[in-house]
Amino acid sequence: MSKLTKNKKAVLDKYDLSVDYSIDDAAKMLKDITFTKFDASVDIDIRLGVDPRKSDQMVRGVVTLPHGTGKEVKVLVLCTPDKEDEAKAAGADYVGLDEYITKIEGGWTDVDVIITMPTVMAKVGKLGRVLGPRGLMPNPKAGTVTLDVAKAVQDVKGGKIDFKVDKTGIIHASIGKVSFTPEKIKENAQEMIATISKLKPSSSKGTYFRSIHMSTTMSKSIKVDKNSISGI
Repeated sequence: MSKLTKNKKAVLDKYDLSVDYSIDDAAKMLKDITFTKFDASVDIDIRLGVDPRKSDQMVRGVVTLPHGTGKEVKVLVLCTPDKEDEAKAAGADYVGLDEYITKIEGGWTDVDVIITMPTVMAKVGKLGRVLGPRGLMPNPKAGTVTLDVAKAVQDVKGGKIDFKVDKTGIIHASIGKVSFTPEKIKENAQEMIATISKLKPSSSKGTYFRSIHMSTTMSKSIKVDKNSISGI
């Protein structure tokens, strides 16, 4: 049996694992149960009443969090020379094409998001074996394959994230940092939940939102009362 440390005891004194808390209370409590020395991420885990094995029940989308994620997102834009200045002006960290394709083929993946253009997907497509397992492969549905690379960079830098239900029916996403105010954490969570609500598959029957939990890096999770969230 693991030892009950001073921090763990302090956490257990602050909330009850068996209680469903309102989204307002959950956002406030995250700060009280976090003891990391770094600015921990705030995560949300949403269990949906869908069967991801069925193609018509796959839930995937993008959301722009009103207050961003709090993370510094490194963006690579693979584009033609005429788009390079636009991408750089928009804030892309790396811009180019053939030289970066060669680097990626050699194993380099030191970025968080890759944006590209439909006209160069023939070249980028061959990187699927490297980028796919790392979740870095550009995708039109996520807005990372587009002719407007500048807007795509600005959206990603501004807090746009893509999400996808996993094989167990859960969507995991980081929606902020512990340093955020409870109001910002709540508003980011609500935007995430509202977006997922709009994506409910018509073939999904019964309860769509099974459960919602919020946590921080290395903290216990807090169960959120679904009735405290409007519109779901």
